[in-house]
Amino acid sequence: MQRRSVLQAAALAGLSPLAWAEGYPAKPVRLIVPFAPGGTTDIIARIVSERMASLLGQTMVVDNKAGGGGTVGATEISRAAPDGYTLGVATVSTTAANPAINPRIAYNPLTDFTPIINIAATPNVIAVHPSFPARDYKGFVAELKKNPGKHSYATSGTGGIGHLQMELYKTLAGVFVLHIPYRGAGPALNDTVAGQVPMIFDNLPSALPFIKDGRLIPIVVAAPQRLAALPNVPTFKEVGLEPVNRMAYYGIHGPKNLPKEVVDKVHGAVKKATELPDVKKRIEDTGSLIIANTPQEFAAQIAAELDVYRKVVAAQKLKLD
Repeated sequence: MQRRSVLQAAALAGLSPLAWAEGYPAKPVRLIVPFAPGGTTDIIARIVSERMASLLGQTMVVDNKAGGGGTVGATEISRAAPDGYTLGVATVSTTAANPAINPRIAYNPLTDFTPIINIAATPNVIAVHPSFPARDYKGFVAELKKNPGKHSYATSGTGGIGHLQMELYKTLAGVFVLHIPYRGAGPALNDTVAGQVPMIFDNLPSALPFIKDGRLIPIVVAAPQRLAALPNVPTFKEVGLEPVNRMAYYGIHGPKNLPKEVVDKVHGAVKKATELPDVKKRIEDTGSLIIANTPQEFAAQIAAELDVYRKVVAAQKLKLD
């Protein structure tokens, strides 16, 4: 119905659907980032949107809408007009982890969006402040088991991927630490680097600069294999916790019923952007891997990840704080 209304409006303006799509975008496009500035979602979005703007011939306005572990911004994306002028960044937190744990969420991640493209896959990392009494995985686990409840961890928000992955880790490792949710990875990182919270479960791109500067100590990563940037840091699989070894994704989606012509145009611009050497390097320098898949592949990936986290929530009996 919504798509029909958009196409009817085009017809009333004397344009065929194809001609309307060919003229897209005729004004600036807003890209909603459902987290605060400074986190990985924001970093990836800004790298790609800079080049998308020149490829599409229009300004891309990055709009950070933080809150609810990403659900505030995701809800706004889902309720936008299906005309291609409001798009958003789709993450594991907004399309899988949060919907899996939050029965009151205002959207259905499988039916209220139009998946367009997964830009990149990103490792996750547990990192600690230098004052933490351990600097490797063995010492980290020993400290947590010795002092259950003494330490806390920061995440980008309740119900986000960092929250669910850490809760899964706690159950499998037999440890207990308190959860401190923030309105995005940026604020969570700031407090961890400042020593207000002793550890963080975060996406690698936003944490890596602080790790390189020695202001955070990496303990364990969720990645297919050890990372070139962190060659001495084990993966969750290596420490016997393979179920936690899941990477994050950062894609572009829009509200449901986006016209195929618009999807194709946005998909083409993002894919071309990721093929540019400078964009590819900037994304890979964060520790991320370029994916740039099809809309159908991204939709299947979202559905699979949602299924995984629904099973995690059920098995671990996780609930919102």
